Amino acid sequence: MEKINDRLLNWASILEPTTRLQAERTASMPFIHPHVALMPDAHLGLGATVGSVIPTDRAIIPAAVGVDIGCGMMAVRTQFTGDDLRGRDLAVLHAQISRAVPLSAGRYNKKLRDTAAARVAELRDLPGAAQADAVTPNWPLQLGSLGSGNHFIEVSLDEADQVWLFLHSGSRGVGNKLATKHIRVAQERTRARGVDLPDRDLAYLEEGEPAFDAYIEALRWAQRFAALNREEMMDRVADQVSRFLAEEVRRVQVVQCHHNYTEREEHYGAEVWLSRKGAISAQAGQWGLIPGSMGTASYVVVGKGDVESLTSAPHGAGRNHSRGAARRLFTRADLDRRMAGIAWGRSDAFLDEHPDAYKPVDVVMADAADLVEVRHTLRQVVNVKGD
Repeated sequence: MEKINDRLLNWASILEPTTRLQAERTASMPFIHPHVALMPDAHLGLGATVGSVIPTDRAIIPAAVGVDIGCGMMAVRTQFTGDDLRGRDLAVLHAQISRAVPLSAGRYNKKLRDTAAARVAELRDLPGAAQADAVTPNWPLQLGSLGSGNHFIEVSLDEADQVWLFLHSGSRGVGNKLATKHIRVAQERTRARGVDLPDRDLAYLEEGEPAFDAYIEALRWAQRFAALNREEMMDRVADQVSRFLAEEVRRVQVVQCHHNYTEREEHYGAEVWLSRKGAISAQAGQWGLIPGSMGTASYVVVGKGDVESLTSAPHGAGRNHSRGAARRLFTRADLDRRMAGIAWGRSDAFLDEHPDAYKPVDVVMADAADLVEVRHTLRQVVNVKGD
């Protein structure tokens, strides 16, 4: 761990100067308590540094959570082993999953599925549903859809040849619309206070004002939507695997975690709003998930409860190159080589997700050695993404 200053601690051995400067601006805000923690996968982000943990006292920065509220991971360890998959055409399973779950930005379910109905009913009864209705009336059809970018569904094998189902997604279009609305409100409120910010994305809301309460309500609703979205997709993935192997999936272990979210937590003797933007909770004994990029390893971990990190850990490999730069740097032929032996979408659309567009995940995990203990290492055999 590197102490950059009293208000900024860093666990990343690979840290771009622009990323450091962005984090220093966030750490300079007067309501930070006690410090910002940069995770091993930290990189420049919109709103705030991706891979940062931001504790705030009686205030909250909506852009620090970002527009994919509740984005995170879910994994299921099954009873199957690699022997159950070997010799089978995994491209068929890839196609089955791709049909069962709507992929890509703006693509949702055409009708409300029976499996999603109870989850939609729960969300309708939660505070925040009226806000969701106002910004995105079709949000029920978004439940059980993946999205694009680095969101994925994978079938993987661990070090013991056990089959895992693994997916990454968040609160979809409705979460984006809610976040965008409240980021704009925070900017308006901050301007009205006459506050001179080092970065407009650090606009904040203060406890005691209605705008703060409205954001917290929307945030908690979107975080629950994201968790239920992952559950709905996992049900569909498990169903397709059951059909493919002609045996019902048994869920030996289930792990789920957010990595873009805010919770009320106690740190250094004070109750704070802890925003993890690209970070997972890593309290002592807590299970978590840290995915690598496509074609590389992912990890099932247990937290060590490190106090200085605000009991947090990285959420993935972290980008090394922007999406545009990745498209200029890498070729389809190289991506084909890197994905050899994996059933995947085989499209130029995924060039920006090339493994080398991200930090080496083994370096990230070495930097995180004091934060988490690795329990399982997963290597994908099926990778489903939206273009």
